[in-house]
Amino acid sequence: MDRQTLIEELRGMIQEFLIRNQFDLVDLIYRYEGRDLCLRILVDKPEGGITLEDCAHLNKEVSLLLDEKDIMQQKYILEVSSPGLDRPLKTKTDFSRCINRRAKFFLNEAVQGRWEWEGLIQQIENDSIIIETGDVNVKLPLSKIAKAKQVIL
Repeated sequence: MDRQTLIEELRGMIQEFLIRNQFDLVDLIYRYEGRDLCLRILVDKPEGGITLEDCAHLNKEVSLLLDEKDIMQQKYILEVSSPGLDRPLKTKTDFSRCINRRAKFFLNEAVQGRWEWEGLIQQIENDSIIIETGDVNVKLPLSKIAKAKQVIL
């Protein structure tokens, strides 16, 4: 199985497991870090607030799941952790959690002549994020957002 197919299979299997257990998969990273192959899974609760105990429990359960499915082709290190305060915002759910919070947006296509925006997330409307920037609201289509992060003051 090639690397991309393995990552897609891992993502699907782990996401299904997490949903059944009322957790959200924020990100899955599978790469070499030094000489070690690392599978890093960033997890949160739908309402936020994942604990260290949750991560430890999920680490054990995901490890058992991967052993049972015998999907891993070589030795690896498994890490399950919270995404932290500076987590990337990628999905509508991520943006919904940050309503009334400041975020910085980096775009892959300019909106109103700008490639970067910072503002208070007001709402999610269809496939766009509405942000307040001073006295103006700006609509940023999700398809144009390359990267977004909550601004921590």
